[in-house]
Amino acid sequence: MTDDEILDEFRAADALLEGHFILSSGLRSPRYLQCARVLMDPARAERLATALAAKLPAGIRDDIDAVVSPAMGGVIIGHEMGRSLGKPAMFVERPQGVFELRRGFRLEPGQRVLLVEDVVTTGLSSREAIAAIEAAGGKVIAAASLVDRSGGAADLGVPYTPLIRIDVPTYAADAVPAELAAIPAIKPGSRAA
Repeated sequence: MTDDEILDEFRAADALLEGHFILSSGLRSPRYLQCARVLMDPARAERLATALAAKLPAGIRDDIDAVVSPAMGGVIIGHEMGRSLGKPAMFVERPQGVFELRRGFRLEPGQRVLLVEDVVTTGLSSREAIAAIEAAGGKVIAAASLVDRSGGAADLGVPYTPLIRIDVPTYAADAVPAELAAIPAIKPGSRAA
């Protein structure tokens, strides 16, 4: 898929939003890609996951034993990536504020894992998920996401493949431009509370 085709999928799902958004990282942005909306159509989710799986280097694709994603945003794309790659898919969640495997999910010692996210901005949540996976015995050999909005700056500590890289400005809460500050801020992500 080309970048334009990927963005067309977001537009068709009304998932490319304009306004004043508070990202999970706490940064502010004038644009937001609502991955939950683009993934709510199973056929669209399958197309995007298939394209992302095809973008992974063959050596990584061949070495993956399991796919793990962080809840809540990564669950659907993680499941679709598992299906596309023919690998089991599970997720980590934060019942007490720190990621952990639950619900009977287990990793064998040294099991090779692909971490799959919906969006990466700073990479913090990905690194926290990687730490949880490794604490559970897995070895994260690579990461992937639908969207890299870090401008290529996020360092996840493992090879990282996004389906699309977008350059959307982000701002600290105390450095928002006046035109953005004039718009009420909303937090549309999974950690909206």
